Amino acid sequence: MVSRGSHSMLPSVYLLIAATLWGMFWYPLRLLNESGLPGIWTSLVIYAAPMIIGGFFIWPYRHEFSRRPLLLLIMGLASGWCNVSFVIAIIEGNVVRVVMLFYLSPLWTVLLGWIFLRERLSTLSWFVLILAMAGALTMLWDPSIGMPWPQDRADWLALSSGFGFALANVIVRSMQDISIQVKTMSVWMGVVLVSIIWIVVMQEEIPDISTEVLLSSIALGVFGIILMTVLVQYGVTHMPVYRSAVILLFEIVIAAVSAELLTNEVILTREWIGGMLIIAAALESAYSQMRVKK
Repeated sequence: MVSRGSHSMLPSVYLLIAATLWGMFWYPLRLLNESGLPGIWTSLVIYAAPMIIGGFFIWPYRHEFSRRPLLLLIMGLASGWCNVSFVIAIIEGNVVRVVMLFYLSPLWTVLLGWIFLRERLSTLSWFVLILAMAGALTMLWDPSIGMPWPQDRADWLALSSGFGFALANVIVRSMQDISIQVKTMSVWMGVVLVSIIWIVVMQEEIPDISTEVLLSSIALGVFGIILMTVLVQYGVTHMPVYRSAVILLFEIVIAAVSAELLTNEVILTREWIGGMLIIAAALESAYSQMRVKK
């Protein structure tokens, strides 16, 4: 039998597991890339697999798609760009740098909430903005040109990924009448759609890969994406948002440790300082929600 105390810890445990898996997610992505499956094709396969399987379970909720078709489409495209750009960035760029730049999402969330949801910017919100911006400027500072600027495509993709994540979250907050199942399916469909558009526009060639690599990517989608999605959805559904946001930051720790052990990538002192400011902004954003709840 499961005691009440252990049951109450399940959301936290599940979120920690999810954060650990997301923090390690870059490793199988790079292995697939080294095996001949580029990031954009990996994105297509690993999200198409759960989308097809999820289609059988989403059927009873199909009527919800007609409630907010435009918002669901925008959310799907934003989530699609978020995931596709993150996959490519984490393959091409420095793992820790990409993850930290992605976590600028609280900055974009505050700004988008102010613009689209007409949320008033409190003193804490301004503090989060300034803190996150200071972290971004520090991380992106380029001594060669004397100003902050993304160094390569991975930086641009990481930044835009966090923006896509924030935009999707703002839209989710405005669709309280849509079930988690439909929102999740919209995310998976969005990733597949964005992947296909990228492949067509960029004229990406079909990779020549072995059956083993293809099956490995499908397995990553079925057992990885679905598992991580379920764990996160369960965790954020059964605990306050500010607590789940803090726990999910554990992904940065896992990404940093795993990158240190499995790669020879180096993070400069300036980048660590900028990253710590970004993390501090994310923590302050989460705790500000806690104060609002109280």
